[in-house]
Amino acid sequence: HPGGEEVLLEQGGQDATEAFEDVGHSTDARDLMNNYLVGDLHPDDRTKKTHTTNTGPSGEVIEPNSSSWTGWLLPIGIILGAVFAYRYIVSQSA
Repeated sequence: HPGGEEVLLEQGGQDATEAFEDVGHSTDARDLMNNYLVGDLHPDDRTKKTHTTNTGPSGEVIEPNSSSWTGWLLPIGIILGAVFAYRYIVSQSA
């Protein structure tokens, strides 16, 4: 998808008609869409909300509120690196 896979993942498992129309796709895109139309969703199923999960590149499930090591370790590493770089630069100019 030229717009990136994130767009498709955000709309996965739900009716993406409105999102498709909002973007203003070309005639070629509309022709391609007809090749991938699997079927119409039954009206009773349109109101049901399902639980969706985000998956990473390797297929692992990413929980939206999960606290991974990058949430705290990466910022600490960046701050420490900046402090050491600053101290090194200051010591070289003195």
